[in-house]
Amino acid sequence: MDKTIGRTSGYESVKDSQFDPMYIIKVKGKAKIPDYIQLRDENFVLIAYFRADRPLKKLEKYGLEGKEEALENVINALPFGKLQKLEI
Repeated sequence: MDKTIGRTSGYESVKDSQFDPMYIIKVKGKAKIPDYIQLRDENFVLIAYFRADRPLKKLEKYGLEGKEEALENVINALPFGKLQKLEI
């Protein structure tokens, strides 16, 4: 059975290893639209989307619990528009 069948938006609870590897991109907002972060899975399917200036809630859903500070450091150092593998 194809593991992508029945796949959801990624906001539901999942196993920690489901999103290995994970990719991150920071997108520059315009005018009143804020900068935001996208987390994508190995197929580049969007699994999380949040404002760059606000922390992602419920990190355990993505296997990132306890890595809040490391994720914040990656986000701050990440250039706009550059998709890269999330390694924290």
